[in-house]
Amino acid sequence: MGAFDNILYNLPEVQAPTQKKLAFKEKLKWTLIILVLFFILGLIPLYGLGSNALQQFEFFSVILGASMGSIISLGIGPIVTASIVLQLLQGSGLVKFDLSSHEGKRRYQGIQKLLSIFFIIFEGFIYVQMGGLRPMQGVSPLILIFQLFLGGLMIMFMDEVVSKWGFGSGISLFIAAGVAQSLFIRAFNPLPSPTNPGVATGAVPALIQSLSAGDPTTAGLMFAAIVATILIFLAVVYAQAMRVEVPLSFGRVRGYGIRWPLHFFYTSNIPVILVSALIANIQLFAQLLANWGRPLLGTFSGNTPVSGLAAWLYGPKIVQNIITHSLTLTQVWHALIYVLFMMIGSMIFGVFWVQTSGLDARSQANQMINSGLQIPGFRKDVRVLERMLKRYIWPLTILGGLAVGLLAALADISGALAHGTGILLTVMIVYRLYEDIAQQHMMDMNPAMRKFISGG
Repeated sequence: MGAFDNILYNLPEVQAPTQKKLAFKEKLKWTLIILVLFFILGLIPLYGLGSNALQQFEFFSVILGASMGSIISLGIGPIVTASIVLQLLQGSGLVKFDLSSHEGKRRYQGIQKLLSIFFIIFEGFIYVQMGGLRPMQGVSPLILIFQLFLGGLMIMFMDEVVSKWGFGSGISLFIAAGVAQSLFIRAFNPLPSPTNPGVATGAVPALIQSLSAGDPTTAGLMFAAIVATILIFLAVVYAQAMRVEVPLSFGRVRGYGIRWPLHFFYTSNIPVILVSALIANIQLFAQLLANWGRPLLGTFSGNTPVSGLAAWLYGPKIVQNIITHSLTLTQVWHALIYVLFMMIGSMIFGVFWVQTSGLDARSQANQMINSGLQIPGFRKDVRVLERMLKRYIWPLTILGGLAVGLLAALADISGALAHGTGILLTVMIVYRLYEDIAQQHMMDMNPAMRKFISGG
């Protein structure tokens, strides 16, 4: 165990800043640098790549923060997969980490990084050996696997840079960047569609063209996609603004208090990221297995799964089928099962995330006590705060997880632009990023408040 701990504690990592609070401009600088670097890496093709059977999976590449065929073809897939595996082990009790201690958190983070490296190698090997990314004639598959390994490591360390030096997390930033790019192209691209050369690829130009050409079916599809996107955007913004405010007071200053916000989406976008990444991985491996001649997870017709687990975890386009008069009872049952899977999956991952990320009642109570806060009229005791927070945190975790899963599923089956799950994630990511930036900017503008709140 001593040798294993030495490996965990000596894994390469991004050094954390020495100062307790980074300046707003410093965080913004590193966030923008990583964002630009992410787009640049997505334009660097794999050397020696022959055929790219994965380039057709645009949705999966966006959810995984990947650019299929580039050096970052793996995206955040290995990191998210490692997080899912570790949370399942922790939640099932097979592996126990004392996340209340510094050593426990250090071991947890070390094992998560080790698992991420393992999945980078494993997924790179699978992508190449199962025909997703085929090397050119005369090029060794190991050359592609090595490039995928380098790209996976770069994504892992870029995520660390954003988490320690920037705003939010790299995983969220990469997803938001990919979805925003895809959304803009799908909404405003004036170039003709490959499947229908007479109509533009973008929804807005296609709507105008179809209306002028007297094509009500295409106009209805484009209009429904635009409206669904706007409605999902508004619903997520409204739900994101819902919160429970816990009144607290500073023990050192009588009559002065604050309200500690607990958001309805208490675990933010993490549960739906994990569920979407799980579905994306299942779909990718199902396609790879089908190409390999072993359709264990389902069969495909082009890019669409038509049988097996892959088909049931693929959101049917209910609104599109209604407009084209092709809706069947089987598709309705399919949609209900997909919605239930998204809701229950988001709830389960939300519970696991609260237990493993320091968002549980005890951790939050300790954070409040360390900040000099307490419940007005009660003595300063972490157990009092913990009991009070438990009344809010678990209901918010469960209801918020179910709600975010429901919104994601409804967005998927409505046929919104750039895939509904991606839009949902992007709105939540950008909203939370805006809150982080606004809070950081306020603290920078009021150094006396920062000093007082930190107890300095």
